[in-house]
Amino acid sequence: MARSPSADTAATSGRDPGPGSVSPRDPRMRAWRAFLHAHAAVMHELEAQLVAEREMTLAEYDALVQLASAPGARLRMSDLASRVLLSRSGVTRLVDRLESEGLVRRESCGSDARGSFAALTPAGVRCLREAMPVHLRGVGRVFVDVIGDDDAAVVERAMTAVAEASGRPVPSHTPRPRRSDRAVPTDG
Repeated sequence: MARSPSADTAATSGRDPGPGSVSPRDPRMRAWRAFLHAHAAVMHELEAQLVAEREMTLAEYDALVQLASAPGARLRMSDLASRVLLSRSGVTRLVDRLESEGLVRRESCGSDARGSFAALTPAGVRCLREAMPVHLRGVGRVFVDVIGDDDAAVVERAMTAVAEASGRPVPSHTPRPRRSDRAVPTDG
């Protein structure tokens, strides 16, 4: 389908081409590109550090954090998939790996014969406790230490607005499970 001349003119002139679209010259596109590059760089660095020091991927670490922060240190597989942003098949493979290492166990769901839970094991708690300082040190080095206090407030406001517009609001704080349910401190 051919684009209309007015759409081409708007795209190349830097004018707003209309709701739901954006011009490549829109100054916010620089922010988008910076976000993509920063995200890729930070994730790559955090993953490399966890693999080098703990032989753990970022997805494995994230899954253990999500389980540790859940009531009873367990989540339905579908909820875990949503929290770690993996497909159901992706989280199944992830839990398979964690289960083979003794860090997670599957539990059946009494109310749904097809459903199951992933539950953190004592070995998973120990593994997470050992990996957490590595992750926090990395987050500090590649993100927290890089941005100033003024920038932190701007980044938080902007990323919160993006998350809310996408239907995945950022919690105002990291929810802490009740003390009796807490497996390890969470780092968000």
